[in-house]
Amino acid sequence: MKNRLFTFVALGVILSGTLLYGNFNIGNSSTVLAKSEDVQDKTGQVQNETVYINDLTDLNGELHIKADEIQWYEGEEANTVFVEQEPDAGIDYAPDGYYIVNEQEASETLKIADDATVTVQIYDRTGDVKDIDIEWNEEISLDKFAELYGDTTNMDMSVFPYHLTIENGEVTQIVQQYIP
Repeated sequence: MKNRLFTFVALGVILSGTLLYGNFNIGNSSTVLAKSEDVQDKTGQVQNETVYINDLTDLNGELHIKADEIQWYEGEEANTVFVEQEPDAGIDYAPDGYYIVNEQEASETLKIADDATVTVQIYDRTGDVKDIDIEWNEEISLDKFAELYGDTTNMDMSVFPYHLTIENGEVTQIVQQYIP
């Protein structure tokens, strides 16, 4: 009973936040809380990946990440994949409206461009866990992101998926995906 009540309360909070912050796509089957812009380049040198960032290091003055590519599903597509992947779950929907598949854990090292943009949804702004709150699509500096990633005192930034835009082999955009 407690689990069911918690699920309903959690879904209510998510829906309320979605409606309040304008991230509910009426007429569209998916709800995107954050995602890197779809960038198309005729030369094929631009790609988008959704990843877990397993490591962020400074190599000779250049920031690099170790990224593990995942498949991110939302809305009806998440429900379909969830049922396929979790046939014994006893439910026929993705509980939080999204579903992540990471069939093969493998890291690739990617250089982050010096002028890369970083957009986050939630992070530790003050050092006080009580102050951690969602600020949708807040842009922070790359240096600030590196600082936050290295400090797991109140919040571990590595638990979130990230949408990357990669141009000519360098990460040019990092967008944190909020997960409830």
